[in-house]
Amino acid sequence: MTTPLMSLTWTDHVTGRQGFLVVDRLVRGVASGGLRMRPGCTLAEVTGLARGMTMKEALHYDPAGRYVPLGGAKGGIDCDPQDPGAYDLLVRYLRAMRPYIEAFWTTGEDLGLSQDLVDRAAAEAGLVSSIQAVYPLLDDERAARRRLADAFAVEVDGIGLDELAGGCGVAESVLGALDRAGVPYAGTRVAVQGLGTMGGATARFLTRAGLKVVAVADVKGTLANPEGLDVEALLAARDAYGTVDRAALRPGDRELPGDAWLSADAEVLVPAAVSYAVDAVNQAGIRARWVVEAANMPVLAEAEELLAARGVVVLPDVVVNSGTNAWWWWTLFGDIGADPDEAFAHIRRSMRALIDQMLARAEADGTTPRAAAHAIVTDRLPVIAERFGWYG
Repeated sequence: MTTPLMSLTWTDHVTGRQGFLVVDRLVRGVASGGLRMRPGCTLAEVTGLARGMTMKEALHYDPAGRYVPLGGAKGGIDCDPQDPGAYDLLVRYLRAMRPYIEAFWTTGEDLGLSQDLVDRAAAEAGLVSSIQAVYPLLDDERAARRRLADAFAVEVDGIGLDELAGGCGVAESVLGALDRAGVPYAGTRVAVQGLGTMGGATARFLTRAGLKVVAVADVKGTLANPEGLDVEALLAARDAYGTVDRAALRPGDRELPGDAWLSADAEVLVPAAVSYAVDAVNQAGIRARWVVEAANMPVLAEAEELLAARGVVVLPDVVVNSGTNAWWWWTLFGDIGADPDEAFAHIRRSMRALIDQMLARAEADGTTPRAAAHAIVTDRLPVIAERFGWYG
């Protein structure tokens, strides 16, 4: 894989803040990838995320499915999403990116942004939809859009199906790794960084599978209980940014420093909040057997090498958190309907197959799961390019 097809930096004329768009590849003339907003976001970060989207799309290629993978892209804005001017900045960014969104970039929520906010800002920027570039590829646009809207309207125990889809995929990745290692679910301890969309849903699914969430981190610090936290109570007490109201804590729950989740006494560590959370220094405190990347790029390459050297398995983001993106397209293209049971079953089947294939390839090649995932993508990309066209 070579350099990105397109890379641009935008400077806001009002604030001087910068935004970025990177299109890694186009398949059938379209690329898919979310838009994030965080202070310190860089072009290099967005470039890595766009490359990851190309991989995620290719990994879910099913010749028998209606959904055909798109290319990979990503957008980013260097701003704190809680800044008073963040929404207006988002609108100006989307207005500037309108020609690309109309032509070939389909986007949606990512770190720091909700889909509702993206949709509202997109409408204000004059867009039909943040995913309108894919509409010409649909057999029946009206039916497809209605199906996706119906799916976004579904709630399961008070949480939107769109929020749960990604966490279901992350949880299935964890369960697949445990099954291959012969480790029972009951009593297996988990620490999660971030209780937003991805982290919150992951914690819910793992708890319901019988695992014990013993630590959760948000912007205020780490909440811990060796006997297990009440995940449902914490989810009910969080705000729109995933911060938990401490009034919901029970007598046995403890408040610890923000980085305490890294060294939690747990078998599974799930970084589900920000990129670059695990570096060459703080990885030394990790005691978990598995680090499962629910966030995008949370473990730096040097840290992953050091973790692998001491037997810690890192399950890579390009596989683990790919369920959200795939669920969008499975629903829009008609592989599944707006039904939670159907959606979860499809996500579980697909994610379990990917995890099993990746871990089997890693064992056979004597390499890491990330290297195995890259090898699987390398095998699939020529097939996709030959059948559907490939640009970049």
